[in-house]
Amino acid sequence: MSPGNEAQRNAGQPSQAGARWARANCRPCDLPRVVVAGTGSGVGKTTVACGLIAALCARGERVQGFKVGPDYIDPSYHTLAAGRPGRNLDAFLSGAELIAPLFAHGMRGASLAVVEGVMGMFDGASGRGELASTAHVAKLLRAPVLLVVDAAATARSVAAIVHGFRTFDPQVKFAGVIFNRVGSEHHAQLLREAVEPLGVAVIGALPRDPRLATPERHLGLIPAGERAAAARRTLRELGEALAHHLDLELVTRIARSAPPLACVPWDPQVALGAAAGARVGTDATIAVAAGPAFSFHYRENLELLEAAGAELAPFDPTRGDTLPPDSSGLLLAGGFPECYAEELAANAPLRAEIATLCAQGAPVLAECGGLLYLCESLDGRPMCGVLPARARMSERLTLGYREATALTATPWLTAGQKVRGHEFHYSRVEPASGDVVGGREARGRGVRARDSREREGRGSSLGAAWLLRSRGRERAEGFVAGGVQASYLHTHWAAYPELAAGFARAAAAARAATAASAGDATTSSARTHRTPVAR
Repeated sequence: MSPGNEAQRNAGQPSQAGARWARANCRPCDLPRVVVAGTGSGVGKTTVACGLIAALCARGERVQGFKVGPDYIDPSYHTLAAGRPGRNLDAFLSGAELIAPLFAHGMRGASLAVVEGVMGMFDGASGRGELASTAHVAKLLRAPVLLVVDAAATARSVAAIVHGFRTFDPQVKFAGVIFNRVGSEHHAQLLREAVEPLGVAVIGALPRDPRLATPERHLGLIPAGERAAAARRTLRELGEALAHHLDLELVTRIARSAPPLACVPWDPQVALGAAAGARVGTDATIAVAAGPAFSFHYRENLELLEAAGAELAPFDPTRGDTLPPDSSGLLLAGGFPECYAEELAANAPLRAEIATLCAQGAPVLAECGGLLYLCESLDGRPMCGVLPARARMSERLTLGYREATALTATPWLTAGQKVRGHEFHYSRVEPASGDVVGGREARGRGVRARDSREREGRGSSLGAAWLLRSRGRERAEGFVAGGVQASYLHTHWAAYPELAAGFARAAAAARAATAASAGDATTSSARTHRTPVAR
């Protein structure tokens, strides 16, 4: 049984057919791995994880970096440090059953994994216990855990902290502690003496060093791609610092002590339900916005589109690029368009091309930053004008996991389908959804999903994209217009491979329609200009 063949899910949770197939075909996989957890946010998990990746790579390991949770920025540093695409492991977005298969998929060609945790070790999806926490993912991977403790302004009290984290969940394989922001050698000795009675391995103590800090802005660290040269230098220095202050031999032994992981590596072809290399979509070129303004991609989403037969063509809207030739679909991911609004506004030819592609009914998915780009304006600067809305930055953060129901059908998504996703932004779009523009504000259970038969012709059709639910509250959000879906919701398609298949098919259909239209126009032109035959 192939996991791609299950009927549409009605609870927004990942396919159980995929889980059954994986259990029936699992085999032990020897995958050395270690999880870098923290006592909370800001204690230095990214510093340690990236430094470990760089240091272990310098020792000849082929290291794969992973990030627990829906983060796009930290994996960009993993990518730069390891020379391999960083990947995410999110038990809310993909479901717990896919964590090990996705991990094994990412480990192809690697010799050791460093998994960076999220927030504090036991912090997960709000109100859902351990779900999607670092501890949850570590247990799913049966991986040993190294705890990063910010030791600034403390000494013996770290023993209580370490003891609490070590004993809170006995199922977590607690393997050692790393002290960060240590003031001196004497301070480091005090910390070691404090935890010695616990029998906890001290991997090392990192001194305070402002030179190794990474600049931040409103959504966290500045992505590595925006400061590649400086980031490479910092990562090299981080690797050297960790090689000096941490016991890398011990880290390697701990990683190799992880037991074999019984699973089947995730495969996009299998996930799509393809047999013998069959392709779901053909002759489709999907333009993928990239560069600093649109860098938030889950690697598996792109792999699914490629497995479905699509050719992915990246372009950078901030550098004066135009749409790749023969584009019949468009992905506008999240990122930082607000930081590059001037460059985006200056590329008027591209904005016009995107508006034309949208008007032609091609499938266009715009997430978060992509939504802002399709609005009429962003902080007063002209954008693509596809949506009758204006975007602006604000000081209020919108953050969290969402249960989502599609309110309006798209060429790749049926109305009523349920998925899981997340939001993370400081911007506002006015109005917030297409149903508000259409004259009826969509709220709560009074909103009925609309399928394609209820929608009017392209150009006048406008509906809300999603009904979002979180902690007992629900609201309509986003826009669907023709083949365009634009919203703040980020989704991980490994849990919903049918969305990738549908998007690729829609792009192929759009290309075929364009070719047919061009052929009809050529035939009509030939008839009009036919040379009369002499009688």
